[in-house]
Amino acid sequence: MTDALVSVEEHRERILAAIHPLPAFDQPLMEAFGLSAAEDVHAAVALPGFDNSAMDGYAVAHADVSSASAESPVHLPVVGEIGAGQASLLAVSPGTAVKIMTGAPVPAGADSVVPYEWTDRGVANVVISRAPEPGQHVRLKGQDVTEGDLLVEAGAVLGARQIGLLAAVGRASVRSRPRPRVVVLSTGSELREPGSALGRDSIYDGNSFLLAAAARQAGAIAYRVGIVPDQPRAFLGSLNDQLVRADLVVTSGGVSMGDYDVVKEALSPLGTVWFGGVAMQPGKPQGFGTVGEDAVPIITLPGNPVSSYISFEQFVLPAIRRMMGRTPYTRPEADAMLTHGLRSPDGRRQFARGVLSVVDGRLAVTPVGPQGSHMIGDLAESDSLIVVPEDVTWVEAGETVTVLPLDEDF
Repeated sequence: MTDALVSVEEHRERILAAIHPLPAFDQPLMEAFGLSAAEDVHAAVALPGFDNSAMDGYAVAHADVSSASAESPVHLPVVGEIGAGQASLLAVSPGTAVKIMTGAPVPAGADSVVPYEWTDRGVANVVISRAPEPGQHVRLKGQDVTEGDLLVEAGAVLGARQIGLLAAVGRASVRSRPRPRVVVLSTGSELREPGSALGRDSIYDGNSFLLAAAARQAGAIAYRVGIVPDQPRAFLGSLNDQLVRADLVVTSGGVSMGDYDVVKEALSPLGTVWFGGVAMQPGKPQGFGTVGEDAVPIITLPGNPVSSYISFEQFVLPAIRRMMGRTPYTRPEADAMLTHGLRSPDGRRQFARGVLSVVDGRLAVTPVGPQGSHMIGDLAESDSLIVVPEDVTWVEAGETVTVLPLDEDF
């Protein structure tokens, strides 16, 4: 591991420069949900595709019913009925009405619809006691979408509303980038699977669950691999087994300066993975490079749970979003008033856990507990990260700080 610390931005840019968006392909609409469109999508048809009724009622020519009122109702013969998807009557003559259902095409010769509520609901003849406005209750062709309209821009995330719109114009698939396959490896001979018995010097493996869940939340397909002991041969064997299904590998632990830092020990001889320190707290020891014949990217994170999670936020999350073609790569920042004073190490950018609130109409943030890198309980309680710059060692209560809200979609 090199002695000089690099900045958070430098390490992130190192990763983003080496990672590229995954190739796009046509995917069925439901498979594309939550993905980024890789094409501009234009409407091949108009919406509505034809003039249709917005109400259950009677299609009429406005001129025939313009004088209708409760005191002087208009009587018209009913010459037919049109249901949605059952259109057989294509035109009506002046002085007649046709019963029409919501969504059914308005026949030629009619330009307005009288709702049932304004009539006696007659079958052979209808009594109309209120006149609609000209064109009222008629949805005109192209009123919503015109043929050729741009519906979805390349890069837009395909949410429920976008998927519904594409289906409505007849698209069965859309070109989009797939979800990255992220393999998560947690190293440490002291680790045990949740639900198993603990020895006096063992701990449960929370990191792999934390990171796999974070990867899934970011939109990836996450593969959590079983615990890997602090043995380089075992680590390399497990890693090589997983590369066939990985677009990105994320490891936790084994990247510091200890005698049993298995990830660094196993990968350093390859010459394709950089290990070094990043000027941040928590999360100083980091690594990034490629492994295997296909040069699969690997991001190696420190083992303490808070360090691991904050490192994920700063480096893995941007990588996943880049692979998916989603921008921005990093979480949007916000300004908040600090409610309690906060100390920070000189020369390191601190990412302190915090809880957001509103005080006197202003966004505020309260630091959560001691800022130790092992405090996963405090991490779970927090909903934001307080960012303290490298050259600041103390922030007074009441000062404005930069925060990264963690629970907001972006």
